[in-house]
Amino acid sequence: MTEQKIITRRAVLSLSGAGATAVVLAACSPGTDTGSPSGGASTDAASPATSSEAPPASGGAASGTEVAKLADIPVGGSIDAKLGSDPIVLAQPTAGEVVGFSAICTHQQCVVAAAKTEYDCPCHQSRFDAATGEPFAGSKALTGLAKLTITVDGDAVLASA
Repeated sequence: MTEQKIITRRAVLSLSGAGATAVVLAACSPGTDTGSPSGGASTDAASPATSSEAPPASGGAASGTEVAKLADIPVGGSIDAKLGSDPIVLAQPTAGEVVGFSAICTHQQCVVAAAKTEYDCPCHQSRFDAATGEPFAGSKALTGLAKLTITVDGDAVLASA
């Protein structure tokens, strides 16, 4: 009789995260610039969660993917959004200051939801501070949500992992 192995959701997420990391590292390695004006940024349309553009140099133009309009995020509040197909959460702690985090709970990888000044996990009731992404005392999650790089460009809120 053959032994059957069960693949858990955590294993699938870990493997897909490792694959995405490999793609990002390959894209960032030296020698990938084609010399085109866009730097080859349009060659990988199938990569929804990452921007293939290099981070802006000091004083350069903002980069990232537009994920929301500034007016859609209440001052002192938070919203749910997407970066490609990945769920994210955004908050505007003070006027014009926007922070963003992965919406994947660090306890058991459920998707958290924006709830005014916090993010709530429906699976095991972990709660995270919307401004910092850190778990509140008593949460089963012991580490904070993964922080995103957020840029405000006019009324556009741009994010990159």
